[in-house]
Amino acid sequence: MAPAGARALGARALGRSGTGATPRRTASSLSRLQRSLRLAWPTPVVARADDGLAVCAAIEPYGSIGLLRSIVVAVELRGTGLGRELVAAAESLAVSRRIHELYLLTETAAAWFPRLDYETTTQASAPAALAASPEFTGPCPDSAAIFRKRL
Repeated sequence: MAPAGARALGARALGRSGTGATPRRTASSLSRLQRSLRLAWPTPVVARADDGLAVCAAIEPYGSIGLLRSIVVAVELRGTGLGRELVAAAESLAVSRRIHELYLLTETAAAWFPRLDYETTTQASAPAALAASPEFTGPCPDSAAIFRKRL
């Protein structure tokens, strides 16, 4: 059950909002970030609480496979089950877009995703389209854990 004030999960466009200082980026990393945002922009899953964003995620589609990314749960809402609902909603969105397999990279939640039936995999075994994606070639370091799930 979502916390009081949280709106239902669903795919909807995000509005622009100021988030404070932006880290310095090279032209190359900024270009990768812009490409990545264009790929994920049509597929957000968002829930807002009365006082701001509660959870969000997006899917970058690559044909019948997708990259589950940018999964965020507000600190005060972790442990409430909202993260599981978020991932389930993102997976449902993927299926509705005829995506049959999801991949993700994480540096901080490697112990959590196996509880959602995601299996550890390697970058070498990722499909070529994903291996060439902005997420695989840019912001996530080589130390990120890689997972996949058949939907």
